[in-house]
Amino acid sequence: MFTPLGLFKDVPCPQGENCTLLTCMFAHKPVAPVDQGEPQHAPAATEPDASAQPAPKRIKIEAAAESSTEAKTQSVEPSPPSSNGSVLQTSPSPKEVNGKPQQLNQSTTKLQTVSRDVSPPPTRLEQTPKKSEQVSAKPKAARHQLPPRQAPKESLNPRMLAKAPAAHNVRLAILTKLHAAMCAQNNKMAKNAEGPDKYLVLSKDELVTMALDEEEKTAKENQNIYSNIIKLRIVKVSKMSQEDWVKEVKSHLNSRYYKIEPSEQPKEPKVFTTGLSAKEEIAISSKLVTPLNGLEQFGYVTRAPTEEEIAQARKGVLESKGWEKCERCGGRFQVFPGRREDGLLTTGGQCTYHPGKPFYPPRKKTDHITGSRDAFYPCCNESLGTSSGCTKGETHVFKVSEAKRLASILQFEETPTQQDKGPQQPVCFDCEMGYTTQGLELIRLTAVTWPEGKELLDILVRPIGEILDLNSRFSGIFPEHYATAVPYGTAVSGKAPLEDGELDPLQIVESPSAARELLFQFLQPDTPLIGHAIDNDLNACRIIHPTIIDTVLLYPHPAGLPIRTSLKILSRKYLDRDIQTGGNRGHDSKEDSIATGDLVRAKALETWKRLKAKGWTIQDDKLVAPPGAEDTEAVATARSLGPGAGQKRKSQPEDA
Repeated sequence: MFTPLGLFKDVPCPQGENCTLLTCMFAHKPVAPVDQGEPQHAPAATEPDASAQPAPKRIKIEAAAESSTEAKTQSVEPSPPSSNGSVLQTSPSPKEVNGKPQQLNQSTTKLQTVSRDVSPPPTRLEQTPKKSEQVSAKPKAARHQLPPRQAPKESLNPRMLAKAPAAHNVRLAILTKLHAAMCAQNNKMAKNAEGPDKYLVLSKDELVTMALDEEEKTAKENQNIYSNIIKLRIVKVSKMSQEDWVKEVKSHLNSRYYKIEPSEQPKEPKVFTTGLSAKEEIAISSKLVTPLNGLEQFGYVTRAPTEEEIAQARKGVLESKGWEKCERCGGRFQVFPGRREDGLLTTGGQCTYHPGKPFYPPRKKTDHITGSRDAFYPCCNESLGTSSGCTKGETHVFKVSEAKRLASILQFEETPTQQDKGPQQPVCFDCEMGYTTQGLELIRLTAVTWPEGKELLDILVRPIGEILDLNSRFSGIFPEHYATAVPYGTAVSGKAPLEDGELDPLQIVESPSAARELLFQFLQPDTPLIGHAIDNDLNACRIIHPTIIDTVLLYPHPAGLPIRTSLKILSRKYLDRDIQTGGNRGHDSKEDSIATGDLVRAKALETWKRLKAKGWTIQDDKLVAPPGAEDTEAVATARSLGPGAGQKRKSQPEDA
């Protein structure tokens, strides 16, 4: 309400002491409450019998709150906090104001901010834990030490916005439905939550705040499609599983009150063993090498583009005047390598997109009766075609796939033969890429030995073009990595702070070509080079290597290329290992390299069992075929791993 003008300050309130308004335009004659813990207030000079008059409203509220606090804490608090985190305090007694007695009225009651030394009323989080929880040092018991939450006292009314996306009554109706869906999920949580998980049950005020935050965020970020986005959100909340609701609640509590530690520590990855020695596994790996001839249409580069092709690509880029197609939203925008005169790198403003690729539910025999289910985005559960996106990027980005245009930026190079070195041990490597004004460029390269998984190389790479987006959600590289990086060859010590943790500083090289030369030190042309979707990594490094082992080809997708099963799914299925669990922290290229190598080891063990059953042996760390079996095995290997494996059968997006 607005501040009263005092027109009715002499008129007694019709409700008397039953009035519940904090700021009333009518008069309320004060009477000091009887409380031994507080100074007594003198009665008004004009009322000789003040004890017969009703107590002022705020003092009445204060006294009621104090009695409630004493019943809970068995201690005397200076004054209780209100629902919005403030303390209601009365002014000193009339004898203490400038040494002169003054009449106490509503104007002497002030609202003051809670200080740190004033304890709020105890919540369920502050209750004494059980003895078993006190003794245990597990993270779950630590949740009882979380600071108390005090949601602001708000009504279920849409917040004021400078530019509202819809009329107030429309926003109110939508907000009411969203709040109802959240209340239903919260009630389910209240029935099932036990022990330390009780903190996930929200109070009435917290539910209102959560609904208001959600509606306000959508109204600000998606004004043009506000109605569609918020309605889809309501449907998603109403159909949400308890596990997903827990994630939503934790995200809200993190943004509003405190950081919640993960409920469970990530389990250590299981050590994969084959029962074979490293030399035996290396010997078997020769049967897993895949020829790339015939796979050029799927992105594998088998020869370096000619000078004529490179000149043609540069001419096309020049004539396009920088116009590109956004890799994320599909829109057209203009890019300016080296920056435009006004400092811009791109046009088109922000990019609205879905970070996840659309998921197509598998077909069922009953689809012709019930109808097939629509494809949806796993990032937000929105149906395909109903929304332009759920995430915003600072700029539009693009990717270059043509070999001749890639070569126009940096020419491909075949793995050189090193005469001074003998045969090299297989190498498993993984690259992380970020978006620049030259497309998708190499920004990190990691290489480990195979099959041991010992680190050979882990470097940060400075790209050729200006950085548009580090793609941190997937690459795991943040601006802090570049800020704390040290030149290659310099010792790295200590950790550097990140926004939500710490990071290990990396060594940095000045160009992708420098990173490529470092990788060449561990390779010969006949050295097996292992990777997952290795064509992307090789193209980012501009390497043509004749001896590769690709887990995408070892574990082909049922639908065939270009669809590929993601490394995360393969690791969970064949290694019983969860990887890429960092969320917004992105992927760890070293973790991905080791997982890729272990998948090849699993396939090597499977291959060895089949070969051993046919009479193959290992002698002097080499595979020895039984008489007359070598040609048959070569044909079988070519059929299972060759260019014809997993040919495209239907058109669906890549699952990587």
